[in-house]
Amino acid sequence: MEAKRIKESLAIKSAIISPPDANNLGTIFGGRVMSYIDDIAGLSAMRHSRMAVVTASTDSVDFIRPLRVGQAIHLESFVTWTHNTSMEVFVKVMGEDLQTGERFVGATAFLTFVALDNEGTPHPVPPVIPESEHEIKLHETAPERSRLRKERRTRSKGFAEKFGLLTPWS
Repeated sequence: MEAKRIKESLAIKSAIISPPDANNLGTIFGGRVMSYIDDIAGLSAMRHSRMAVVTASTDSVDFIRPLRVGQAIHLESFVTWTHNTSMEVFVKVMGEDLQTGERFVGATAFLTFVALDNEGTPHPVPPVIPESEHEIKLHETAPERSRLRKERRTRSKGFAEKFGLLTPWS
């Protein structure tokens, strides 16, 4: 399978934040941002694998600065690393004050997607070729994030086994 350059998976999305997108403080709902993140990250994963994909995990969504009604939200995503059937995708969320032109990072996230064949079975994906300094750094640090992801998944499975079917009133 031929490797692909990271920039081949780049996806970009922009929108204006409107009142229905925002909470009572006038900032965009975190859930709306998370939906945008999952959507654009999936696009990058499909662009890289040229297959259907499913979200396997979201490491975290780190909200750094609020985005407000009337500002633009810009998202950029790309595949940073692959491992057999999975792809790690980095997403950067930026805000832009459309009157002043000020741009800032509002959030970052790492997600993992798995490529699926026509039967819904995980399918191998091509490796990535990092080129820029930032791409190389993200690629080199990906195995450690993968290790932490696996540890977290093991803990989550333990929680699910112990508490999954219990209810507060059980």
